[in-house]
Amino acid sequence: MRSYDWIYQHALAQKGTPEQLESLLPTPKTAQQLIAVSDDRYLSEMSRRVFRAGLKHEMVDKKWPAFEEVFFGFDPNKLILMSDEALENTLQDKRIIRHWGKIKSIRHNALMVIELAREQGGFGQFLAQWPGSDMIGLWKLLTKRGKQLGGNSGPYFLRMVGKDTFVLTGDVVAALIAQGIIDKKPTSQADLQQVQSAFNQWQAQSGRPLCQISRMLAFCVG
Repeated sequence: MRSYDWIYQHALAQKGTPEQLESLLPTPKTAQQLIAVSDDRYLSEMSRRVFRAGLKHEMVDKKWPAFEEVFFGFDPNKLILMSDEALENTLQDKRIIRHWGKIKSIRHNALMVIELAREQGGFGQFLAQWPGSDMIGLWKLLTKRGKQLGGNSGPYFLRMVGKDTFVLTGDVVAALIAQGIIDKKPTSQADLQQVQSAFNQWQAQSGRPLCQISRMLAFCVG
C-alpha cells in the first residue's frame, strides 16, 4: 500500500500548487458544529440526498423549498404522525418530486432520527460521537435502520452535513484497486474493512480528515 505522502504528491501533480490543491479539499465540521445542528435539518438533508439519487441535483434543490413546506419543515415529530393517506396525498402536489418510494422513506427516516436522537441526546450528538475509524459501521447502520440510504447515499448524506467520511466514488475505487487494497468495487464487509483500515493508516500518517484523503485519492486517478 502506498503511503500518504505518495498520494499527496500525485494529487499535487494533478492540481498544481499546494494552495490550489488545498482549495479543492472539503472541510468537515467539528464535533461542536455537528451537535449544534437541529434534528429537522439533518432529516431535511437526508431526504434531499435520497431524492438527489439518480436525478439532477440542481432540479431537486430548486424544488426543495416546496418539500420543506409540504413536509412540515422536516420536523421528525410531525412526520412520524403522517398517515399513509396523508403521504399519498402529497403525490398530488406538482411542486415536489412525486416518487412514492422516496416519499415513504421520509417518514421512516424521521423515526430513525428520533430514535437515534433519544439514544444519544440529539442526532448531531450521535454523528459527532461516531468514530472515524469505523465509518463503514456508520454506513451499515444508516442502511439497516434507514430507508433509501444504501450504496453511496449514506456516505453522501454524511458528506453533505459535514460528518467526516470517505466516499467510494468511481475514482476512489479505481485508486484503491490500483494500490492493491481491493480487487473490485467493495461490497462485502471484508472488503470494506480493508478500505477502512487503509484510510485509518493514511489518517494516522497525515493527520488529515478522511474526506480530504478521499478527495486526494480521486485526484490521483484524474
